[in-house]
Amino acid sequence: LIPLLVAVAVVNRWLNPGPLFYSQPRVGQGGHEFTIYKLRTMAPGIGLSQWTAQSDPRITPLGSILRRTHLDELPQVLNILRGDLALVGPRPEQPHYVNELRDKFAFYDVRHLVRPGLTGWAQVKQGYAADESDAFEKLQFDFYYLRRQSLSLDARIIWRTVRGVVAGDGR
Repeated sequence: LIPLLVAVAVVNRWLNPGPLFYSQPRVGQGGHEFTIYKLRTMAPGIGLSQWTAQSDPRITPLGSILRRTHLDELPQVLNILRGDLALVGPRPEQPHYVNELRDKFAFYDVRHLVRPGLTGWAQVKQGYAADESDAFEKLQFDFYYLRRQSLSLDARIIWRTVRGVVAGDGR
């Protein structure tokens, strides 16, 4: 992955001045916070995060490519090696979203019983959540995954993730 990261860093320096990496707190297994790493896809210095919308004006042209190809997620390999993330599981959310969503949706914290994943059933079935309604739908997919965890379901999710990356189905 290092040659790919070097290529992205060079293109980033040219098309997307500013830091290459972006870090953000997320809520993981047991409700413990950790820092997730990504390649930066938005203009630097945008302040408090909000739901990312389709065609979000904060996303840079290079960021759009990184998101569509999911290359912005590459640094999360470090999170997997540190034990913060599994390969498959519910995607971790930012603490302020978790606080908001646990107040609105019963049993929201059940998704924190397992280690969050780099990819998950909700991601391959729905993609990004742009609002609370989408978050509720994704929660239903997370519950489905939690009830049916298996090696075969994980393999199916990984296959669908790879297919989505190759097809450029990201946002």
